[in-house]
Amino acid sequence: MKYIALMISFLLISLGTKGQDRVTGKNFATRSEIVAQNGMAATSQPLATQAALDILKKGGTAMDAAIAANAMLGLVEPHACGIGGDVFAIIWDAKTQKLYGFNGSGRAPASLTMEVFKEKGLNYVPFLGPLPISVPGTVDGWFEMHKRFGKLSMQDILQPAIDYGNKGFPISEVIAWQMNNNWPRMQDLPGFRKTYMPNGVSTPKKGDVFKNPDLARTYDLIAKGGKKAFYEGEIARTIDRFMKEHGGYLSYEDLKNHTSEWVEPVSTNYRGYDVWELPPNGQGIAALQMLNILEGFD
Repeated sequence: MKYIALMISFLLISLGTKGQDRVTGKNFATRSEIVAQNGMAATSQPLATQAALDILKKGGTAMDAAIAANAMLGLVEPHACGIGGDVFAIIWDAKTQKLYGFNGSGRAPASLTMEVFKEKGLNYVPFLGPLPISVPGTVDGWFEMHKRFGKLSMQDILQPAIDYGNKGFPISEVIAWQMNNNWPRMQDLPGFRKTYMPNGVSTPKKGDVFKNPDLARTYDLIAKGGKKAFYEGEIARTIDRFMKEHGGYLSYEDLKNHTSEWVEPVSTNYRGYDVWELPPNGQGIAALQMLNILEGFD
């Protein structure tokens, strides 16, 4: 019996190893590196990568492709990306041989003071609800970076995400799991059930075709009306009204007054490599500090 058990164990180990066997390269690497002559895109979701590559094939710049991918991720990975958040970027421009830093983060609403948290008896900003919402900086960031490094029209850039939002896309395994894992604590948030639980019972399962026409319409308004459509137009007024109805603090004036900022990246040298990050308010400076500490050890 021991002999049989050992043989079964050996076979299982062998099968697991064989699954990652390679004729060249490291056995722990399950994929070969990508080599390209004309362009490359890397994202966490195939449709976002496809959107970026399609933009490059149309003659768009790397910035055009990055915006297209970012917009697509807001649709296909709604738990992680979206125009309700911020955008940070480090951009290498081959023409000027210069590294540019961009901080597209939004500020807290003007009316959301420390006194509000004290009155509510809160010692920290909650994860859900209206209190943690700051001014969304992503859309302004898209247009500011596009103005300097873009080429194609924003309509062309956002069209892939608009099309998939209207026509739908198959939910992948990981995203289906993320949606299912999060809906119990989010189901009562205004608008969540309408958007992410279209059957009224659960979020989409792996392979289900998911549509988000409201997001597609928002993208279309932005593509046609520019960033003013988001910060001063119909979208801004809708956000302002929604916040007032649900006890939020973000206002039309907060959106209208938003600005992004070009910043100088900061760096440290780690074992012969210059490593670049954005200065605060992001957390990149912590990574540089960690590298400086690690360099003191073998």
